[in-house]
Amino acid sequence: MAENEEPLLKRVYYEGCPGCELDQWSDNNRGMPYRFFIHVWFITLCAALPISSLFPFLYFMMRDLHVAKRVEDIGFYAGFVGSSFMLGRALTSVFWGIIADRYGRKPVIVIGLIALVIFNTLFGLSTSYWMAIVTRFLLGSLNGLLGPIKVSTAWGMGLVVGPSIGGLLAQPADKFPNLFSKDSLFGRFPYFLPCVFISLFAAVILSTCPWLPETLHKHHQSKPATMIAEGPEGSFHGTEVKIDLEGLEGSDGDSNENLFMNWPLMSSVIVYCVFSLHDMAYTEIFPLWAESGRTYGGLGLSSQDVGEVLAISGFSLLAFQLFAYPPVEKLVGHLLALPLTAVYPFIAKLSGLELTIILNCASLVKNVLSVSIITGLFILQNNAVEQHQRGAANGISMTGQSIFKAIAPAAAGVIFSWAQKHRNSSFLPGNHMVFFILNLVEFVGLVMTFKPFLAYSTQRRR
Repeated sequence: MAENEEPLLKRVYYEGCPGCELDQWSDNNRGMPYRFFIHVWFITLCAALPISSLFPFLYFMMRDLHVAKRVEDIGFYAGFVGSSFMLGRALTSVFWGIIADRYGRKPVIVIGLIALVIFNTLFGLSTSYWMAIVTRFLLGSLNGLLGPIKVSTAWGMGLVVGPSIGGLLAQPADKFPNLFSKDSLFGRFPYFLPCVFISLFAAVILSTCPWLPETLHKHHQSKPATMIAEGPEGSFHGTEVKIDLEGLEGSDGDSNENLFMNWPLMSSVIVYCVFSLHDMAYTEIFPLWAESGRTYGGLGLSSQDVGEVLAISGFSLLAFQLFAYPPVEKLVGHLLALPLTAVYPFIAKLSGLELTIILNCASLVKNVLSVSIITGLFILQNNAVEQHQRGAANGISMTGQSIFKAIAPAAAGVIFSWAQKHRNSSFLPGNHMVFFILNLVEFVGLVMTFKPFLAYSTQRRR
């Protein structure tokens, strides 16, 4: 286009509308809005960190709360604490999605961050089993952060870095006796440090929210406005075209579209729910298995050892997302994950440097494949709906995912506890049964990624 020629399409912006202000800024500033993207990236990271940060130390927390009568029962009780967050989120996800669509994303983000700061801190101060469950449940209920925003790299990083924080910072009086005494606050509450660390990080991000832009359009017209599209370039070829702004923003029919009848959306949500079940069960089982004793088929690792494994996975995951995601985004992720999970019980036969190398490699590959799946399904979900419906659509998605993620830790804990009591079974003894069931769920998800079940939206969504 020549420099003195007007653009093909002149957009109309409404004064006082935060969504229009953001659109106008985007139109006047071409390229990636790195400042906004990084801001949202850190908010998403905040939402993901507390979800799984407890898993490396949950085994020891249940032991120290003396809720389990036998070592084999620790996994049983740990599973229900892991599930309480997701149960709370499942009950309120649609509510927060509707609030985001009606009043804006920003208020939901602020409320979620405040809840995270308060209840994640209280969880670290838990003195009883029921206090741990209630604080996690309230944290999940008031945390609507992932309805209005989704950045899959930050989400995937949070689900890996969260456990690494929990593993490295839990029980500081035992790991860093020169810094934390047994009589200090962190000695009396050995799982408080990782929780307050994440809460302080969330408080810092909360303090930056006044500069977070709002994306919701807040304007209403009694009659449609028009604008003129003209110019020699583009598909109109110089023809004057009148465009109905109500059509652009979504007619009543589009706004009231039943999302449950949108099969491209619902099929991607269902598939993601299956993989959510698998991934959350794996997130629960891996630390329980790694920290349980050798006599129970585990690795006998400490929470710090598990934290180091997950920290290595987290940093490697970031490099993968930046440089290597597209080539392996397709079904290779599902196909490789099946044999990988099957070999986990045999890792328990290793020791020393060999164990360290194999365990780190297996954890890294497993998390990379999981994030490949998550990222692809996030894209499918967003492409299946219009922009003004994404809050509600993500609310539906979060509800389904949260239900499956609430079931996963509890079911994983029960199965893990049962497996430890049946280590001498003739068929799939001990942890072999645990990882066989994980593989079975993964296989079901793999089958569902094929047509005709998984549908793709053929319309270009705004």
